[in-house]
Amino acid sequence: MSTHQSPDFLVVIPARLGSTRLPRKPLADIGGKPMVVRVAERAKQSLAQSVVVATDSPEIEAACTAHRIDCLLTSPDHPTGTDRLAEVAQLLKLPANSLIVNVQGDEPLIPAELINQVAQTLANNAQCAISTIAVPISDTSEIENPNVVKVVLNRLGEALYFSRAPIPFVRDAHNTQTAQHLRHLGIYAYRADFLQAYTRLEPAPPEQAEALEQLRALWNGYRIAVHTASEAPPAGVDTPEDLERVRKLLGSI
Repeated sequence: MSTHQSPDFLVVIPARLGSTRLPRKPLADIGGKPMVVRVAERAKQSLAQSVVVATDSPEIEAACTAHRIDCLLTSPDHPTGTDRLAEVAQLLKLPANSLIVNVQGDEPLIPAELINQVAQTLANNAQCAISTIAVPISDTSEIENPNVVKVVLNRLGEALYFSRAPIPFVRDAHNTQTAQHLRHLGIYAYRADFLQAYTRLEPAPPEQAEALEQLRALWNGYRIAVHTASEAPPAGVDTPEDLERVRKLLGSI
């Protein structure tokens, strides 16, 4: 346990075999281990009390068991990863105030410090139900790329809005120096009682327009604390090219 009284938290890694641009992605081999196992091993380097993979696939469960990674078999019917987390919180009978960090199953290079930071941010912000991370960006192509999600914060460091559009929109070219653009990273910490409430919330209009699940929480009045990190972690795995890049980096480890 670190000296700054790190909060107790659990890491959950949702993993589905379902169709993506990279079929059977969680089981993709990286240096002799399935990707989901690599992610769990990274998460175990954090200060988490425990690390659990949550899946709807007996095949993923078997791969985790073979590598001594805790795994829970969850319903195949969850519409979102957040719903899968809520089931995990129920299965583990977690107290309402437990902190759960959601680490994506395609982030085999995620730094342990980032996991600690998102948990610490939620612990530090009792008024918030969720915490997440953002990094400053300045490249125009990144700011305008709809696959790069942007977030605007209030003065407390809480999210005002997330968008695929370039927000804040800079109206006058000479004002570019005053506008800070932040890229949202897809790592979250949640309080267990929020996860149970979330499963009962209807999808929200801005969420459906932007295809951004976190807008459901904002729409319903939940507060999201955002830690601004100095630099982005290595990218996750979405494509076969990404997989090759990560294999080169991790294959020798």
